[in-house]
Amino acid sequence: MPIRVVLAEDNYIVRQGLVNVIESEPEIELVGTCGDLDSLLQLVEGSNVDVVLTDIRMPPTQTDEGIQAARHLRKTHPEVGVVVLSQHLEPAYVVAFLENGSDGRAYLLKEKIYDPDQLVAAVQAVAQGGSMIDPKATELLVAERLRDRQSPLGRLTEREREVLDQMAQGKDNPAIAKACFVSLRAVERHINTIFMKLGISEEQDIHRRVRAVLLFLSERS
Repeated sequence: MPIRVVLAEDNYIVRQGLVNVIESEPEIELVGTCGDLDSLLQLVEGSNVDVVLTDIRMPPTQTDEGIQAARHLRKTHPEVGVVVLSQHLEPAYVVAFLENGSDGRAYLLKEKIYDPDQLVAAVQAVAQGGSMIDPKATELLVAERLRDRQSPLGRLTEREREVLDQMAQGKDNPAIAKACFVSLRAVERHINTIFMKLGISEEQDIHRRVRAVLLFLSERS
């Protein structure tokens, strides 16, 4: 009985590369392809699917649709395995993807498209309830955890880090709200919390923003 797979990838060239890999494997059956979150969830609902192979970033927002899909399927179709493909290593995404457990979950870099054996192994692993995490992602998570223990930035939530990153790009509050898809008041709350957690809440606003950004950039460097 072949493993029935749904593929979600909005980049045509990447999608076709994945289709070629899947269709070359007699043990895997491609049920359907799509390029956005809503279509992916509809395909799963309308088919007898064993595994979802999905990009992390897709329409409609190009942020974390793959992780949203995995989180949704954990609740509605816990028997369906999910393999996510990421263009770059992003620790926050790895953590969010695995927050509800690693069973039936695999996280691979897109470069694994050129290593069909590993891609197929990931599909087979999650179909059986197992897991597979790219070794590079594991190394990065360990390094990130060690750094967070030593830095006051480790106290920040994922959203607060995102807001601080936007601040480091020189954006004002309205621009940050637009980039993060949140309200202006939410941005203001996040920034105040950032100042408090970093221990820089007793200075003029312009100086606080500068200090917060300098701390952020010094850690990244």
